[in-house]
Amino acid sequence: MVRLTAKGVYLVDGTQLVTEDEAQRLDQMGVTPTEREHAREGTIAHSILAAHTVTDDLEHLRIKFDAMASHDITYVGIIQTARASGMERFPLPYVLTCCHNSLCAVGGTINDDDHFFGLSAAKKYGGIYVPPHIAVIHQFMRENFAGCGKMILGSDSHTRYGALGTMAIGEGGGELDKQLLGDTYDIAYPDVVAIYLKGAPQLGVGPMDVALAIVSAVYKSGFVKNKVMEFVGPGIASLPTDYRNGIDVMTTETTCLSSIWETDEETKRFFEIHGRPEAYQKLSPGEGAYYDRMIELDLGQIEPMIALPFHPSNAYTIREFLANAKELLAGVEAEAKKRWPKANVHLLDKIHDGGVWADQGIIAGCAGGMFDNIDEAAQILRGGSVGDSYFSMSVYPTSVPVSLALTRMGVTEVLLETGTIIKPSFCGPCFGAGDVPANNGLSLRHTTRNFPNREGSKPSEGQFAGVCLMDARSIAATARNGGRITPADELDYTPERHPYQFDKTVYARRVYNGFGHPQPETKLIMGPNITDWPRMYELGEHLLLELAAVIHDPVTTTDELIPSGETSSYRSNPLRLAEFTLSRRVPDYVPRAKKIAEKESKRRSGCASETLRAALARFGDADTLLSVTQLGSCVFANKPGDGSAREQAASCQKVLGGLANICYEFATKRYRSNCINWGMLPFTLDEGTPFDYTPGDFVFVPDVRKRLKAGCEDFPAAVLRQNGEKTEILLHVKGLTMDEQEILLDGCLMNYYAKRG
Repeated sequence: MVRLTAKGVYLVDGTQLVTEDEAQRLDQMGVTPTEREHAREGTIAHSILAAHTVTDDLEHLRIKFDAMASHDITYVGIIQTARASGMERFPLPYVLTCCHNSLCAVGGTINDDDHFFGLSAAKKYGGIYVPPHIAVIHQFMRENFAGCGKMILGSDSHTRYGALGTMAIGEGGGELDKQLLGDTYDIAYPDVVAIYLKGAPQLGVGPMDVALAIVSAVYKSGFVKNKVMEFVGPGIASLPTDYRNGIDVMTTETTCLSSIWETDEETKRFFEIHGRPEAYQKLSPGEGAYYDRMIELDLGQIEPMIALPFHPSNAYTIREFLANAKELLAGVEAEAKKRWPKANVHLLDKIHDGGVWADQGIIAGCAGGMFDNIDEAAQILRGGSVGDSYFSMSVYPTSVPVSLALTRMGVTEVLLETGTIIKPSFCGPCFGAGDVPANNGLSLRHTTRNFPNREGSKPSEGQFAGVCLMDARSIAATARNGGRITPADELDYTPERHPYQFDKTVYARRVYNGFGHPQPETKLIMGPNITDWPRMYELGEHLLLELAAVIHDPVTTTDELIPSGETSSYRSNPLRLAEFTLSRRVPDYVPRAKKIAEKESKRRSGCASETLRAALARFGDADTLLSVTQLGSCVFANKPGDGSAREQAASCQKVLGGLANICYEFATKRYRSNCINWGMLPFTLDEGTPFDYTPGDFVFVPDVRKRLKAGCEDFPAAVLRQNGEKTEILLHVKGLTMDEQEILLDGCLMNYYAKRG
């Protein structure tokens, strides 16, 4: 089904794959040594990256993007940072969508306060503003800004438009701020991995099934981590555009950097339908293009899949799951009870009456809510019923134009007749702000993620729910059976692909497009809970870190670092939002971090505590060290930062006085970048180095400023345990750019820009 090749390959004639160690075959096929020498330049990714870097040094890319996008969990903080750093206008098209916090909120920022801020910012700085429930961020960008050969940057991790010939990257807000301030996105030239597709999907198999097969094959090994996935091969021709988009958006869950696909007549039709024929161009790899690795996928062998909690890579065929449901659900229960002792988990109760039963089906967002998915789900459900018991079914079309097309074709009517609820364009089910299941509920979702808490439950407070990812087709088959989990390929139906008609009327009437026409006299509308960032200090000569959280889970997600859902109502108030940092994973983190920050505040005022003085005395003369040693909190986690691009996962730690993360590796490049942009040292340990320390222990990093300024990557340090034992360790900060060094020295990105004037 999925075959991985961890060596270089050449793609010859667009169809034949030859590994780099098969020189004789390459000679026979007429691929000369000279052509091989330049074969790396033959990828689609290379042509796009080379066109967007502002330097001739392609090994160290400095990229400027064609457009950017943010939603209403992220755009306030990004704009606040940029204006504090001297921004006067948006220098490139910047889309602000209101698709995440579109529901009313009590207890934090009223959502429309943020929306009014967004619209006023679009007017003041020359941006594009998409009101609530008009479109989810990625569908709007597909419809209006994706184009063959372009690059787009978004402050959402699922910024992926590769199937439309666009290399798109999801990053934290700091990287968007750099673009707004005229700077570049700086990365080393990435490896490019060929995703070779052949065959055609079977009946009942949808894009989520293909995506889960890929994610489960590559995630744990990091096979494509921080690399570009380039989709090639004859199998692409069998896939409609919505199907390609549905696979592509899930590439984020592999931890790759970006994605790109070959384009063809199907891609051309997409742009023609959307009134932008000029956005199309044929993209294909050059003859004998070289790829650093390869994934081969036979689409015809993919079966309907299900990803069990708590990650998209925890995937099985639905048949395999049903055959082993007792064992697999027991495993989920055991993991849940280990993580959240207060939660009384009972997923095994879902096994009864000869099947496994779900409580909820959701088709939504940038992955599930597209026209073709909903249309085929309706064909499966036509004439049936979701039943009158506990199972419920909701569908969220991904934009108003999609809703209009579904309504005009009668698809919405078919779904409503079955008992399915049709809801507006909204990303809530993807991050825990819509359709929160009942306690011990099991929800089947064609959305992007099934991380803990992404459905909105609070297991640390005793409430638990599990989310399984499935394709819209199998969710519809399950709904037709009243919630009994059913793979769609068991049904006897003949899907009919209906032509999609795009109507941009609502965009013309409701979307504000001020790009190129800023109105600097416009006053920003600031609700009472929209606040500026607190003061942040430059890096001290020495660093004393007090551990505030020590997490030994294999992976720590950004949703654990700063939970989504109702906590996001405080997104525009850095101090209030920071109160939720690690609240569902390490409830004691915030009070610990605050106490550490208070000790640092007293040190700066010349009233250092005896505890701090005694700790520093173990590393030298306390009086001397007190004036030049910066104290801050620190989080240790084995592998932090998987998931969302939300910069709040890092900024909230910094607001509470965090100065570093220590880990064996960062789960994603974007989280590491967020740490750097907020002035937190991204320390790593050598694999195998024991880290059995506990909260309250100190880590002293001498001469950190001098070593960082000199470009050192190794930082000798010492750990002082609470029992007085002292241990030497070696920390690393590898691969920093010169700008990143300066950002860390200055204390954060805002300070960096303020210092430059």
